[in-house]
Amino acid sequence: MRRKFQGINLFNKKTKRSRAQSFFLWAIVALALIYCVIFLWPVTPSNSNTVDNTSFKVKINPQSSLASVGQQLSEQGVNISPLALQISARALFVGTKLKPGTYMLPLRTSVGKILLQIARGDRVRESIAIIPGMTIWQVRALIDAHPALIHQTKGISSKQLLQAINLAYPSDEGLFFPDTYIFDPDEPDVNIYRRASQAMQKQLGIVWEQRDSNGPLKTPYQLLTLASIVEKETGRASDRGLVSAVFINRLNKNMPLQTDPTVIYGIGPQFNGNLRKADLRKDSPYNTYMRKGLPPSPIAMPSRESLLATAHPEKSDALYFVARGDGTSHFSKNLNEHEGAVNRYQRKPASINKPQ
Repeated sequence: MRRKFQGINLFNKKTKRSRAQSFFLWAIVALALIYCVIFLWPVTPSNSNTVDNTSFKVKINPQSSLASVGQQLSEQGVNISPLALQISARALFVGTKLKPGTYMLPLRTSVGKILLQIARGDRVRESIAIIPGMTIWQVRALIDAHPALIHQTKGISSKQLLQAINLAYPSDEGLFFPDTYIFDPDEPDVNIYRRASQAMQKQLGIVWEQRDSNGPLKTPYQLLTLASIVEKETGRASDRGLVSAVFINRLNKNMPLQTDPTVIYGIGPQFNGNLRKADLRKDSPYNTYMRKGLPPSPIAMPSRESLLATAHPEKSDALYFVARGDGTSHFSKNLNEHEGAVNRYQRKPASINKPQ
């Protein structure tokens, strides 16, 4: 009886092991079939979404559930069954990892490849670069012309633009930090203005807190305004600190700034590149030859380097500077020295206008 009982137990164990092995084998076969379908079954987009002969474009909205992703793909002409998409996403463990954005997908693809690309966030990105020294007219023209943006601000006034980004300043000039901004296609252009203005406010706040506090600048906006002048007047980065010192010294002595870029800004976008003596004699809020102190607003987008140079000018008694013609400037402490530098670098023929 004992041997018989043991034989039955041995037989039952073998049967159970055989069944487990069979189940495991069938599970592997089933998974292999599922993965074959996921990665080998072709997905065909509609012709309307085809970008070229090799790819097509789809857009996934932010905060989309798996079911919503399937619906969006279907609405954009991608022939994927919502049920098949959900099964595939769960089989690949990416159901909660799908990221929003615009995706460029190969024409010969599968639901598995689509899901993995969306889960990686391997999407199309666009960029726009605000260059130091750009005016607001140039920045707005740049953003208005970008084909990947939704143009919500095109044609609105400066006041309306400031309201759209929740800023209260007398002008929108100088408020957008020079940098390269990355964004998704079909993003509203107001987002670029908002991000650029927030970046400028952050940089300006940091620089203002660290400034030389004994200077004539009383508000962050005054620092921003003078930094924009330093930006436009500096031909070489190494001169920024001295250019800033000249303007700070002039403000301390209640002397007019006498800087051409402010006059040019006052003329406006119609300036043709030729600054005449008549322009210097024509009064305007931006004519710093005829009016003392700072102009009413910045005249360009200053870089962080110009903000820092304005907050920390070099120690110098210089009150004048003149361009040498090679990108650098000659700095003078008095008018006689300055007149000599002007004669040397600007009034003589270009062939002998060389620094010594």
